[in-house]
Amino acid sequence: MTMTAEVPVGELVRRWRERRRRSQLDVSIAAHLSARHLSFIETGRARPSREMIERLCDELDVPLRERNALHLAAGFAPAYRERPLPDLGVARSAVETVLSGHEPNPALAVNVRWELLAANRSMQLFLGDIAPELLTPPVNVLRATLHPDGLAPRIRNFTQWRDHAVRRVRRQLERTAAEGLADLLAEIESYPAPAGTDDTVDTTANDLVVPMRIATDDGELSFHYALTVFGAARDVTLDEIAIETFFPADDATAAALRALGPDTETATP
Repeated sequence: MTMTAEVPVGELVRRWRERRRRSQLDVSIAAHLSARHLSFIETGRARPSREMIERLCDELDVPLRERNALHLAAGFAPAYRERPLPDLGVARSAVETVLSGHEPNPALAVNVRWELLAANRSMQLFLGDIAPELLTPPVNVLRATLHPDGLAPRIRNFTQWRDHAVRRVRRQLERTAAEGLADLLAEIESYPAPAGTDDTVDTTANDLVVPMRIATDDGELSFHYALTVFGAARDVTLDEIAIETFFPADDATAAALRALGPDTETATP
């Protein structure tokens, strides 16, 4: 989706409505306007106010970055600021608290393009022996994980994990229309399975979630992960931050993580 001031605001509204697979009648009722008014907005016969743009964006779950594009297309200034993580004050402290508090389990924060924003020391389990060119900032976590010169040779269930990652990025692209995600999706889909990895479906641990199984000096470790995002964000950067926290999927992995020791810190690329 092209998000520029050259695209009429009505066209952007229509694209987001169709992306959400919603009818004009459905959206108009939910956003408290007439279907005729919404039709006029989409065809350019009426220009929405700032308040109307926000009502429609709330109903269509439009990310803050793309909301700014709609405001610009309507002739308004962007409604949301975009500040780097170090300038986010208490939000940055919250990210660092989650990362450091999750030790000795690995945790990291990424943006919508999967670029690494911060990580705790335990993430070295994943990033320690990756090719240097893949660790040049901004580090793309998916590329560093699935690239043949990255973590891929150590992921024992590579095909299963890559398929899981591909499905996740597809859902993310559908929801956000974020620039660069389509190219990243095509790239990771093209990566071959490294020799020696297991192409079969993992039936170990349990049948609730797909684990990531990694070969390490301490043997094979197995991880589940959880995703945390900020609710009610009012800054573009904060709206796009996701914190991934990894948990041991078996007793051996939990013991290996505990052996890392209490000396921890949070690293920011």
